[in-house]
Amino acid sequence: MRIAIDGNEANVSNRVGSNVYAYQLISALAQLTRHRPDIEVTVLLADTPQSDLPQPGPNWQYEVVGPHPLWTQLALPWHLFTHAPRYDVLFTPGHYAPRLSVVPYVSSVMDLAFLEFPTQFKRRDYIQLKHWTAYSVRHAQRVVAISQATKKDVVKQYRRRAKEVVVAYPATTSQVAKVPLTRSKAILKAMGITGPYLLYVGTLQPRKNLERLVAAFEKLATRLDHEVGRSSQPQLQLVIAGKVGWLADGILARINESPYRSRIVLPGFIDDQAKAALYQTATASVLVGLYEGFGMPPLEAMQFGTVPVVSNTTSLPEVVGQAGILVDPLDINDIARGLYQAVTLRASERLRLQRLARQQLRKFDWSSSAAVVLQTLEEVATSAKKS
Repeated sequence: MRIAIDGNEANVSNRVGSNVYAYQLISALAQLTRHRPDIEVTVLLADTPQSDLPQPGPNWQYEVVGPHPLWTQLALPWHLFTHAPRYDVLFTPGHYAPRLSVVPYVSSVMDLAFLEFPTQFKRRDYIQLKHWTAYSVRHAQRVVAISQATKKDVVKQYRRRAKEVVVAYPATTSQVAKVPLTRSKAILKAMGITGPYLLYVGTLQPRKNLERLVAAFEKLATRLDHEVGRSSQPQLQLVIAGKVGWLADGILARINESPYRSRIVLPGFIDDQAKAALYQTATASVLVGLYEGFGMPPLEAMQFGTVPVVSNTTSLPEVVGQAGILVDPLDINDIARGLYQAVTLRASERLRLQRLARQQLRKFDWSSSAAVVLQTLEEVATSAKKS
């Protein structure tokens, strides 16, 4: 079997979101196919491969094809057309497949938030996501979704049969890189974190529901101040860590107007070491977004033993299982209730949730997800040869 992979989503230096998904899947596929002489893989790129991509080998190679700005519309379709005999199947781990493809392909979908909340995207991005994703999904022989919730949405929105959509979950890294205590304290001090804190990790954008999170934090802080007294306990903080995304002006304004502004920490984009330091010492992780195709932060939180508070919608209940605290993302009082539950957990209950988290984490493994993708590619290639 001869596989082509569109590797551009993974071929970037600073990977986030779909870049990480593509990179980890490609890396796991390289491991799975290393001892499969019956499989040849060509990773197609618009630019020179990054040094940390899997090393070339007897059945794993890279080919640079240009131009980059017209990759999906011109460069990739033309390459496939002129080299069709070289490939049995194409895999694209991103949303967009080539506009025209003479090679049968398997496409991926992270989420369909742009269909649920179109006004929360820039118009240009919305139009591209809507039309290009629709084309990619409708013409794919199979579709890879990152959760059962996303699979359900793909089936509903694009009228695909359930058996034509497979789930390949994201996962965390295989090793938890904990930060030494002295280094962790230094990182937190530099950020202005002085007491217990709730942690949000992710881009600041409307569908992350951060304005309601701030309002819920205010209710929680008021309640805690009343219960324990302002001087008897360190004051709880809310850390919102991540880069400022599109349409974030309303979020920033709401934070700046908060009567508890002095307790809200905005460290901006954080590197992996800072993220680890934050997770391992947070009272709880919070992700109460309106729509999540998967939700990596709660998974990362569980890996560090931190209890996640998440929305009871889309994929998040699927991610945390019984190891998290679920809230209604549209109800500020219910968000505050969940945060209060997390802050006041007894030690025995926290340990119980951590045990459940370790069990839940076993469901998410890059090698297993790559095996799902590889099996799907083999099925598509076999079917194409028979037709």
